[in-house]
Amino acid sequence: MNMSAAMTETEVLRVKLEVLRREHRDLDEAIHALEARGPAADVLTIRRLKKQKLGLKDRIAQLEDRLTPDIIA
Repeated sequence: MNMSAAMTETEVLRVKLEVLRREHRDLDEAIHALEARGPAADVLTIRRLKKQKLGLKDRIAQLEDRLTPDIIA
């Protein structure tokens, strides 16, 4: 793989990472808004959104690991 191809892949990963982070923030805001309703909150929807948010967190961590160079101690 030449250097320009590696840079392109890195940039693609950075864009994907930013999109996932934005989705994670949006889910967080949606969860807080639903929880603010108090007893009228849809518990199943909140649970589903939290599970989705956790999945995004895992995908974000995987991309961050791919973007972070390995450091040999």
